[in-house]
Amino acid sequence: MSARIDTRRAYSGRIINVDLDRVRFPDGSEGQLEMVRHPGASAVVPFMSDPAGEDPQVLLIRQYRYASEQFMYEIPAGRLDPGEDPADCARRELREETGCDAAHVELLTSIYTTPGFTDERIHLFMATGLTHGDAAREHDEFIEVETLTISRCLAMIQAGEITDGKTIVALMYAAGFRLG
Repeated sequence: MSARIDTRRAYSGRIINVDLDRVRFPDGSEGQLEMVRHPGASAVVPFMSDPAGEDPQVLLIRQYRYASEQFMYEIPAGRLDPGEDPADCARRELREETGCDAAHVELLTSIYTTPGFTDERIHLFMATGLTHGDAAREHDEFIEVETLTISRCLAMIQAGEITDGKTIVALMYAAGFRLG
């Protein structure tokens, strides 16, 4: 196992921090790593129809992302607030981005997004029993909400139309392990 010997904060921001960590690697050697520190996040696959039904419908958001310079299909997601339970974060982000509340939220799995340089971990959920309300998006969120069948989502993944990692994992996990 690697062990941190010391660390120095190189950058502090609103969403991330960057640390320069001096570490001892599993073979006993030492080195420096740049680590992006992130508080973690939750993301949720919102089912508009019964997940056990034939080809259930899900809500996806189509959101502009500056880093990719395009609109991307995604599931609702967002950063954990300090001390926030991941399921509560999933419910909050679902409401803020789509205007929907869920009667049930169930954990699918948790993933590390890019463990080569960040400690960001996203908890992936599925939501059922949705009721509609008003969205409360942040000023930098440019979002359209679309209802698609799970088979259409999987076809879009295969065609390269859905390229967001958390969305791909969550949709495929739900389709492979929770449906039917």
